[in-house]
Amino acid sequence: MDVRIEAIGEDRFEAWVQATEASFGGAADADDVARERSVAELDRTFAVLDGDEIVGTAASFSLRMRVPGGAEVPTAGVTMVGVKPTHRRRGLNTSMMRRLLDQAHERGEPLAGLFASEGGIYGRFGFGVATFNCSIDLETDRSGFVRGYRPSGRVRLLAMDEAIPALADVYRRAAASRPGTIAMDETRIRYSLHDHGATKELPFFFALHEGDDGVDATAIYKVKHEWPGSVPMSEMVVEEVQALTPQAYADIWRFLLDVDLVHRVTAWAVSPDEPLLHLLAEPRRLRLTLKDGLWLRPVDLPAALEARRYAAEGRIVLEVRDPFCPWNEGRFSLEAGPEGAMCAPTEEPADLSCSVNALGSGYLGGVTFRQLWRAGQVTDAWPGALERADVMFASDPAPWCPFVF
Repeated sequence: MDVRIEAIGEDRFEAWVQATEASFGGAADADDVARERSVAELDRTFAVLDGDEIVGTAASFSLRMRVPGGAEVPTAGVTMVGVKPTHRRRGLNTSMMRRLLDQAHERGEPLAGLFASEGGIYGRFGFGVATFNCSIDLETDRSGFVRGYRPSGRVRLLAMDEAIPALADVYRRAAASRPGTIAMDETRIRYSLHDHGATKELPFFFALHEGDDGVDATAIYKVKHEWPGSVPMSEMVVEEVQALTPQAYADIWRFLLDVDLVHRVTAWAVSPDEPLLHLLAEPRRLRLTLKDGLWLRPVDLPAALEARRYAAEGRIVLEVRDPFCPWNEGRFSLEAGPEGAMCAPTEEPADLSCSVNALGSGYLGGVTFRQLWRAGQVTDAWPGALERADVMFASDPAPWCPFVF
């Protein structure tokens, strides 16, 4: 098979998007193409060509991810990876991942992240599950809050163009304390407001909660109308909620759960430490379901470990296996704390040994090394090594990436 990988030009962009959609059994319309064009970086947008036909696609976004301690770290956001059914199982995906990770390394990006269509695909390229998303499915007539809650402030509904500046401001301020979040400007917010599924034709609603100091919470939602036997049984699909205080968070959710004619409220990507679990008088009614979120891998291991801050002072030697990016292989001494970190190759015996996948899972603090040890993914050399690593890498709040790219 005579194929080649090339960065595409603007003249082939629409064909590239259509090839991506074909890989997933779909087709793009003009709005889909315009959406992708708004954020595409053509020098990071690759096609696998068989003759003149695009048979595979892959791209990266130049993102900045919040890590523990507050730094925004350059991150390659791997996206739009697909191979047409006619060319599967021929190593094309591996070749494209090779190109994307080599490029990220050349650009000095310490991290790469992605959302996996299927979890089994990306482990072989060094990615591990670093954050989790939760889905909820709640009947509004069983959504009462615990005793003691008192509503405050007011909620306004705005049109998209009016709402976006407030959405961007609240997100930026809320994300400052949340590892795993991606820096979002107004262009990326608009990009995220695109539904490719069954609710694509439904309008977005934008709700802003105002407290004493101005807008302190936002919500984006759609309503799927259902009237069986002329009885209102509509479903509200909540796309995103952001808030700056616990009171504002409770208030914006109380608004959503009390919208007239809505029988059921669903959301597919709330945080793994979702406060609603403790706000609801009947938490079982939330039907909280955990699933994998962001998959992460260090591209430059020492730089990644030095970029974040650590919950406690400590020193640990990590032995890392990384056959796909062998420049990361070896033993590394990490000396770190709340004020900074130093990481360098060493010949000292390892305290912990693991794959780069496991290190990617533990990097943001959402997965502990003891959890990975229980799964057989980490080996400890002495009693206490796991505890030391977990105390150092701990993070609160839990890492979460609400922007799915």
